[in-house]
Amino acid sequence: MAIIDPTQTWVPVEERLARTTDARHRQMLGIVIEHMKAEAEPEMERLMATLSPNPEYHFWFAGTDLGPKTTEGVRAYYTAFVDSGANVLVFEIDRIAVDDDVVMTEGWMKMIYPGAAAQGIGIDVDDPDAAYLVLFRQLIVWPIDADGLIVGEDAYQTGPVSVTKLSHDELPQKYLDQIASKAAATADA
Repeated sequence: MAIIDPTQTWVPVEERLARTTDARHRQMLGIVIEHMKAEAEPEMERLMATLSPNPEYHFWFAGTDLGPKTTEGVRAYYTAFVDSGANVLVFEIDRIAVDDDVVMTEGWMKMIYPGAAAQGIGIDVDDPDAAYLVLFRQLIVWPIDADGLIVGEDAYQTGPVSVTKLSHDELPQKYLDQIASKAAATADA
């Protein structure tokens, strides 16, 4: 079994959508699913199309908001996120709540971080050239506007619960392809 299967991120949300009858709630769950799928590809224009005209992200950790603001800020965040190589992830959602204004998802976030990217965000690793599986608990509140677009992400997380060095054989093909593509682009530059 793959250490990371990004498609499992939206399965619980699709299951919730399947049993939801309220039209507004269905619209909101649908846009969150679309956002998750676009982020997993990653398809930047598709991802940005899920957002309201002036999104604000709030990533709360240790009392500090680290989230990007504005369309340009959010686009720059996602571009840097993909460039870091840390975008191969699965959010194992075990709780979903929906009301007329927000979708809330909570669960275990598993991300593969290149060692250098992990060090860059303050995670203590012993090899900047290795890859690490980072696990943390996360809750995301997804505010949705009247037009059915995501206003932002208000994310609260524990910080790393575990950091595990991975062997080459444990890395999913998507991660290996992305790292190889980045290395080829750097070599061509």
